[in-house]
Amino acid sequence: TMMPGETPPPPAGIAAAAAACANCGVLQQNINEYVAALIALKQKMIDGDRLLTEYQQKCTDILYLCVKISALRCQVEQMLQKILPLEKCQEELGSLKAELEEKKVCL
Repeated sequence: TMMPGETPPPPAGIAAAAAACANCGVLQQNINEYVAALIALKQKMIDGDRLLTEYQQKCTDILYLCVKISALRCQVEQMLQKILPLEKCQEELGSLKAELEEKKVCL
């Protein structure tokens, strides 16, 4: 016997269907979160690849600059080796000029 205002309980089939629908909703939510996580992971992989490419380019640039610096150092060394004898010649010319000035004064 039912009391006034009381609703009859749903048949067992309807209750099972409602529970299944609730489970489907949870499953759909889980799938949505999984897909979002996969999309975020894919974006991180794309960003990681881009950063790796930039890093490799910078490494290549650094190696190129190291080779250029090495070549410039060699050029500087060669120039110094040419300049040192010229400086000695300049000193000798200075002392010769001083000697000539002295002789000129004596004459």
